[in-house]
Amino acid sequence: MSRFSNNEAGKPAGSDSFSGDEQTLYDHPTSDDEGYDDGRPSGEAMDGDRDILESEDERERLLTQKDGVPGLFGKKTVTIGKNEQRQGGRSKRHKKKGRREESSSLMYEMEEGVGLSSSSVSRNSSESDERRLRATTSQRKTRRKRICRRLAIHSSILVLFAILLFAAYRVSVRSKPTIPGMMKSNGTSLFAPTTILISLDGFRADFLYRDLTPTLNRFIENGISPKYMLPSFPSVTFPNHYTMATGLYPEAHGVVGNTFWDPSLQKEFYYTDPNRSLQPFWWGGEPLWVTAERQNARVGVHMWPGSEAHITHFKPAYVDKFNGSELLPLKVDRIMGLLDLPGPLDEGVELDRPRPQLIAAYVPNVDSDGHEYGPNSTEIRQTIRSADSMLESILQGLQERNLTEIVNVVVVSDHGMATTDVERLIQLEDLVDPNDFEHVDGWPLFGLRPKKIDDLASLHQQLLEKAKNVPQVEVYLRDKDMPERYHFSRNKRIAPLWIIPKAGWAIVDKTEFDVVEGKKKGDVYHPRGLHGYDHEHPLMRAIFVARGPAFPHEPNSRMEPFQNIELYNIVCDSIGIQPAPNNGTLRLPLKPVGLHTDPETMPNETPSDPVESAGFLATITMDTFSSLIASTSGLEDALTDPVEDFPSPTTSSAPPAETTVSENWWEWLTHKAQDAEEWVEDFVNNHVPGGSETETKPST
Repeated sequence: MSRFSNNEAGKPAGSDSFSGDEQTLYDHPTSDDEGYDDGRPSGEAMDGDRDILESEDERERLLTQKDGVPGLFGKKTVTIGKNEQRQGGRSKRHKKKGRREESSSLMYEMEEGVGLSSSSVSRNSSESDERRLRATTSQRKTRRKRICRRLAIHSSILVLFAILLFAAYRVSVRSKPTIPGMMKSNGTSLFAPTTILISLDGFRADFLYRDLTPTLNRFIENGISPKYMLPSFPSVTFPNHYTMATGLYPEAHGVVGNTFWDPSLQKEFYYTDPNRSLQPFWWGGEPLWVTAERQNARVGVHMWPGSEAHITHFKPAYVDKFNGSELLPLKVDRIMGLLDLPGPLDEGVELDRPRPQLIAAYVPNVDSDGHEYGPNSTEIRQTIRSADSMLESILQGLQERNLTEIVNVVVVSDHGMATTDVERLIQLEDLVDPNDFEHVDGWPLFGLRPKKIDDLASLHQQLLEKAKNVPQVEVYLRDKDMPERYHFSRNKRIAPLWIIPKAGWAIVDKTEFDVVEGKKKGDVYHPRGLHGYDHEHPLMRAIFVARGPAFPHEPNSRMEPFQNIELYNIVCDSIGIQPAPNNGTLRLPLKPVGLHTDPETMPNETPSDPVESAGFLATITMDTFSSLIASTSGLEDALTDPVEDFPSPTTSSAPPAETTVSENWWEWLTHKAQDAEEWVEDFVNNHVPGGSETETKPST
């Protein structure tokens, strides 16, 4: 290697013989300025070197991230001008020790032929870096594709696994038998906790005090019951049956009447029309049959209102459609047939259709005959007896199957009934102009929806003025003064303006019945019995009686009266399922307050019922026959008092000494003849050899 020496001008001897690149090493004074890098001044960097730097920058940018974010290899970068260098990375390739050492090193490489020209180095480095860059980019794309492919495969596996897991769960839920430890044997089969729920539509609480229901009265003596159960407002069939099935007030579950308008859906609910009542959007909450089926307890539903609607995908295992003409013995056969099915652990049981743990049966007969003939008619007496005979057949069937101490039986009703009369009719047109209203909901209550909502205040005021002369009606605004105890305001399906008649009164429009003309002609108003009034009125009281292993109380236990929102929890607890959220608070075990036979127990109440008019026959006074009447059974049917808002009750234990009776003469004689016939039948059956109990045909 040639040696060089610097002259005073800073140039080596013989500098003229150096190449251009070599000459530039001595064109600047010696300095420690960091503008030099790798033996070359930064200000004089050639194009090839700039290419190398840019290639390096691009490669560094791909392998790291900007702004101090960790790169692929966990290193951070900082920005210096346009170039990024790794912090804490490898050290610089050369430490600057001075211009002469750098120059000697560079010249040594060039003279020995080890180094290449700057353009050659730049080109080779650039091509190499580009190849590495392309390789790195290709690898990253390949890696990304592999990751995406793996993620897609794993996601598909997870989704498929979730589907299979859900399917297995559904199969296990539908097929899982009840735990044997919870089951009881009747000698031939194991029974899970089982309850029969029977609803006697329209069975008024004081029907129990007419000496017409020996089976129900014995049932009370062996079970637990209050003096009565309160319905919910309005006291009509569909809202109350769905309240008993859900534990929710009508305003909460949405079935706010037998007929009503939904302003959001712009549809009308009409209880007797399947096309306007069986769609699931009408039915809110969770009914018993859904709660039970969701928890692997099979259900059989016999004509219960709402059970035919597909409220959720959990459907009862057995559903019987409504048939108002079905004879009561057939209902007994159906209930016993469901109990005779194989249990979940028996051989031959169908996977989804074993014996149901809950059997809910609806009996419409008392209600239909109460409407047709009135709650104090001769006909209703026979209907009450028939309902009682049906219960006797059910209890006898349980005894024959050794199920009396295994199966719970709960008997309820949804509301009572009040007698109507042409003298207690109110003409709607005397209160409001029907043409001002778009929809009229409910009955015998009237829920009014004005054609123009802005007219609501004026129509309300007009109605209040008219009602001052009609004390038999009450007027309420849904959003202003509806009684809180009604729980009948928090749903837009409830009309904004209401006319509520008092018990025994009815509001009619002229297209239905012209009151003035009807009175002149002596017409009889139908229906002869009505309900739907204030749910706390004594004539609207319902019944609740329960007996079975879920009710381990002293026989003839008495509890405080309660509202029918409590029934849902009671039935759920009786078969061991968890109820859905609801408005009820009672849970099993029930808490008796005493016995029905305790001296402090209030006597049986027979509330006064509005009397029927005498028609063309004169009203007579039966003072001379009071002793004869008092000696007959069915005294409550023959004795009636004048109409009161909340009448003072009479009691079966202390009838009045003298009672003025206002009753149709023919009807009174019919009642007495009926009583005489019963006495003769009892005498023949009990005292005449070969005499047998007369079979009673159920009333339809």
